[in-house]
Amino acid sequence: MNESMMKHIDDVMSHCIHCGMCLPVCPTYALTYQEQSSPRGRIRLIRSVHENKIDLSDSFVDEMYFCLDCQACQTACPAGVQYGVLVEDARRLIAEKKYDPITLRFVKSIFLRGILASKFRTRLAAKILRWYQRSGLQEAVDRSDILSVFSDRLHDKHAMLPKIGEKFFDDGVAEVISPQGKPRGRVAFLFGCIMNVALPEVHRDTVDVLLANGFEVIIPKQQVCCGSLHGHNGDIVMAKRVARENIDVFQQYAFDALIVDSAGCGAFLKEYGTLLVNDPIYASKAEALSKKTKDITEFLVQPCEGLKPSQGLQGLRVTYHEACHLVHTQRVSQQPRQIIQSIPGIEFVELPEATWCCGSAGIYNVVRFDDSMKLLERKINNLASTNADIVLTANPGCHLQLQYGIRKFGVSERLGRHGAKRQMEVMHPVSLLNRTYKV
Repeated sequence: MNESMMKHIDDVMSHCIHCGMCLPVCPTYALTYQEQSSPRGRIRLIRSVHENKIDLSDSFVDEMYFCLDCQACQTACPAGVQYGVLVEDARRLIAEKKYDPITLRFVKSIFLRGILASKFRTRLAAKILRWYQRSGLQEAVDRSDILSVFSDRLHDKHAMLPKIGEKFFDDGVAEVISPQGKPRGRVAFLFGCIMNVALPEVHRDTVDVLLANGFEVIIPKQQVCCGSLHGHNGDIVMAKRVARENIDVFQQYAFDALIVDSAGCGAFLKEYGTLLVNDPIYASKAEALSKKTKDITEFLVQPCEGLKPSQGLQGLRVTYHEACHLVHTQRVSQQPRQIIQSIPGIEFVELPEATWCCGSAGIYNVVRFDDSMKLLERKINNLASTNADIVLTANPGCHLQLQYGIRKFGVSERLGRHGAKRQMEVMHPVSLLNRTYKV
């Protein structure tokens, strides 16, 4: 365990003992009401392992991965404890000691290292999944309920598979796209891995909105996965490797900001400087790229020439779910609301517990499925209470999780305010904005 990190724990431990402000905002503590499943409880466990007071046991490992790493505790903590760094460092130690649970080890080996770490393999896996879906096999397997013979959980996970788009975002897109007229600025754009194949329409909306607002957009084709899923799950070696690759790619271009429309990716890119702080070659480059990284909603409302006015969307009721790594890690909360509320004609309603994690949390809904579904059901109940037509969120994991939850818990079709059935739609805020530009 990093010595400076443990000194940080020692400095704030007294505050943790007497405070407890993290307890009511911790989703896993709300599931168990066990002190060890709270942020301060886990900090005590981390400290005890570091001081060799307890062994690196199965129960310790379970607690470190029961944690969502949503970082809501960081927002609530008056002592400034960087809890996310602590739990991720504990996961690094677990991985180094080869204490990862079998399921997690499999997911990390096949999905994170085997697929996402390679752009070619990510695209290949997505093409295979797209064929599986279009051939009708996925629907046939779902209808047959054959997977339930092995496990109800396996059947449900199969239903969670994201629908792969007909065309990936990076297929045929130009590396430099210019707006009409003189550009007001030049930005680079991260298309990443999962969103490139599963939510390409969000990327297209982001680029369209940037162009509509006068920005020239650079889209380097050689960019790779940002490494956030690797870093959050203890694979620091791979996280650093892909971070260096991205730094090498983006430093070839001159731009004002690196725009990201995925909360998890943006949060991790902003941490490149910390991730590579001890790298003599990349430390300064990483810090420079981190400082240029902006979430799309953050960028659009920053002081400049102003956001292009949008056309009205009459009769729409809209709510907003805050992605954990946008609101807690990046501290971006009001900017998406400013964009939403700038659209004439819509009715915006606040979502109860908007900052409460939906249970996606990277690969959490795969390796901790049952816990994830408990959190998702709570989120969906809150969504249903808004009676919204559209729920907006700014992270792909949340996007896919909410889509699944709306289907699973029966919110997809219900009577609307005027007696007509409608389907609750999940969108990125920038997609809603782009829709108004096309009215």
